[in-house]
Amino acid sequence: MTQSVREPQTGRDWLLQFPVALREVAAVRLIAAFGAGGVLYLTPLVFHQELFSASQVTLGVALAALVGTASRFAAGLMLDRGMNSGTPVLLAVLASVLGDVRLFSAEGFAAYLAGQVLLGIAMGLYWPAIELAVALACATGPAPLPSARGYALVRSADALGIAGGALLGATLSVAGLLRGIYLVDILCVLTLAGLLLRRRLPDAPGRTRQRAPGPGTWLPPLLPLLLITLVATSLPALMQSALPLDLVRGGLGRPAMAQSLGALLIGVQLGLLVLIQWPVGQALARRPVRRGIGLSLLSFAGGTALLAASSLSGLGVGLVLVAQLPLALGQAAFLPIATEAVIELTPPQHQGLAMALFSQCFAISGFIAPLLAGRALDAQGHGAALWLVVAAACLAAVPLAARLRPTSSA
Repeated sequence: MTQSVREPQTGRDWLLQFPVALREVAAVRLIAAFGAGGVLYLTPLVFHQELFSASQVTLGVALAALVGTASRFAAGLMLDRGMNSGTPVLLAVLASVLGDVRLFSAEGFAAYLAGQVLLGIAMGLYWPAIELAVALACATGPAPLPSARGYALVRSADALGIAGGALLGATLSVAGLLRGIYLVDILCVLTLAGLLLRRRLPDAPGRTRQRAPGPGTWLPPLLPLLLITLVATSLPALMQSALPLDLVRGGLGRPAMAQSLGALLIGVQLGLLVLIQWPVGQALARRPVRRGIGLSLLSFAGGTALLAASSLSGLGVGLVLVAQLPLALGQAAFLPIATEAVIELTPPQHQGLAMALFSQCFAISGFIAPLLAGRALDAQGHGAALWLVVAAACLAAVPLAARLRPTSSA
């Protein structure tokens, strides 16, 4: 029988097509995402129970994003100086445990803000390092893998972990144990730390004797992507902060939902993301990055327009359900492809700082979007205008995607 390339027949065989280092990075991200799933999406519901206003809840989310800006730059600079990519992740574990402990026992607003600050520091340290680790892992071994496929794999792990964590959080909510999400996150990050102490993540390339290109060379081509990312990453921030509050408060015609039902409805989108992340990411990995990013923006615009329409109808729950498909498609298209675009647009000597800038967009949009959303929800009592503005911003960013012309590949 002749040897031929064939599709793997089992899950184990399918995973074996990826380098060992990449599979280890995916495992780390799966565990981290499982712990973070409940914390990211259900923290607003925890403190809604404490009778915090929407502005207070979203201020905490925004503050976490703001303080994460410094830790993102710190992680990027450490990586560009050759530090192992696992070191910032271990520092993130420490900050995350402290933040979870504070939020688990928090009752007042000051304690809530302190916990969010610690989680913001943790996220800032984690993301540049774990994103760069993917490209480094793809380059290891005798047969390097295109990093676009690597990012499709790890984003699938992220999606599976977040969906599982949010589902567990929803189950805890039904049982009246919603604050258990912080204990789950502590267990997950401690497990993650054990894995990293046992086996290191890939090393960053560090500085070489060859003079590295200055920012005037590599930063301008990256700017359109960063502007798009500011818009696109406002969607996950709003899904984690404004959407849960919008659902439990109700709209003009849509009745208010029980907290447990709101949590389960959010889980629908996360479940869809698990199902479509790999096929969408894999398909778009073969195409220019501008196509995947343009598709994601159009999907986000369609999904948020449906959320706006849902506020106007007594049957709005159905529209909220329908909106989950384009929103999930937008996330499945954007996250792996935009990260791959950073690698393609940036020289290796500056990829740590470039990942920090890219991750910084999550922090900036995560700071601004929840603040504006909280004010809008408190002022209007519903999210119709908020979701319409977000849809318009996504459409306005579509022309920027056509300007992305990577000149290098990972």
